[in-house]
Amino acid sequence: MPLPEKEGRPLWSVMVPVYNCSEYLSECLHSVLAQGVPEQDMQVEVVDDASTDTDVAALVQAIGKGRVKYHRQPENVGSLRNFETCLNRAQGRLVHLLHGDDKVSDGYYAAMGRLFRAYPEAGAAFCRYRCINETGETLYEQGPEVRQHGVLQDWLLKIAERQRIQYAAITVRREVFEKLGGFYALTYGEDWEMWVRIARHYPVAYTPDILADYRKHPGSISGLKYLNGQHIQDLAQAMELIQSHLPPRQRQKVLKKSKKYYAYYGVKLAGQLWQRLHSRQVVQAQVRQALHLHQAPRLYLKIAQVYFKIFIHTVWR
Repeated sequence: MPLPEKEGRPLWSVMVPVYNCSEYLSECLHSVLAQGVPEQDMQVEVVDDASTDTDVAALVQAIGKGRVKYHRQPENVGSLRNFETCLNRAQGRLVHLLHGDDKVSDGYYAAMGRLFRAYPEAGAAFCRYRCINETGETLYEQGPEVRQHGVLQDWLLKIAERQRIQYAAITVRREVFEKLGGFYALTYGEDWEMWVRIARHYPVAYTPDILADYRKHPGSISGLKYLNGQHIQDLAQAMELIQSHLPPRQRQKVLKKSKKYYAYYGVKLAGQLWQRLHSRQVVQAQVRQALHLHQAPRLYLKIAQVYFKIFIHTVWR
C-alpha cells in the first residue's frame, strides 16, 4: 500500500513479526532500542500473529514503555499475512522486517543508512549475519560476498542460485515493496524469492560487516519444517518461481546449480538432525527430498555416510 508524501514521516520502520517467540523478543527489542535512534526517525512496532505463549502486549509495554508500538492480529493468519500486515503498517522509507527471535548488532542501522546514502539507486541493502542457537551461542558466521562495501555485481545470478540473506540482515526501501509486491506462495523460501525479485529490478548494496544475528531454534518455522522435509519441497517450489526472474538463457543452468546445492544441504542437515533427534524418520524425509532434487555418486556416498552413523549408533546403543 503506497503512502502519501507527508512531513514527519520517519526514515525507518522496524517491523517485528512475532508468533510464540516471547522468550527471545526481549533481546530482539533491546537490540533495536540500544542503538538510540529517535522516535521521530524510527517507527518500531511489534505485529503479533495472535500469540498464545504469553501476554505479548504487556511484554512490549514493559520493554518499550510506549516507544515500541503493538498490533495484534484478531486471529492467527500465518506468517505471510503477518508480513503483509507489517509492510502495510510500515510508515518509514526504509523497512526492516526483524523477526522476534532475531536481533541486530550495534551499528546496524547506521551502516544501512550509509549504504543507502552512498547508493541511492539501491533498492535494498544488507550485511553479513551470525547464526546463533536458542541460547545465543554462535553456530557459524556467514562468509563475505565481497570484501568491500558497495553495490554487488552480477548479484541476480548469485542470489538466484541459493539463499544468501536472512531477514535480520536486510533493509528494503518501502517503495520497492510498493512496486514489486510482498512475500507470497511459500512459508519457507518466500524471502529467497523476494530477494531475487528485488535483484531483478534494483541494484543491491552490501557491507561485509557482521551486524545481525539470525537465530535457529526448534520452535521456528524452519525448525518445524525440517522434521518432515517440507523445507526442501518449499525450496524446490521457490526455485521454480525464481526462474521467471532470470534471463531465459540462464534459467536451466541456475536451476541445476540450485538443485545440486540444496540436495547436498538436505543430506548434511539429515546428519545434523540425526545427531540431535536420533529419528530415522526425520533422516529419511531429508534424504528422500534431496534425491528428488539431484542424484550423483558423490551424493549417494554422503547419504551412505549418514546411514553408517545411524548403524554404528544402533549397534553400540
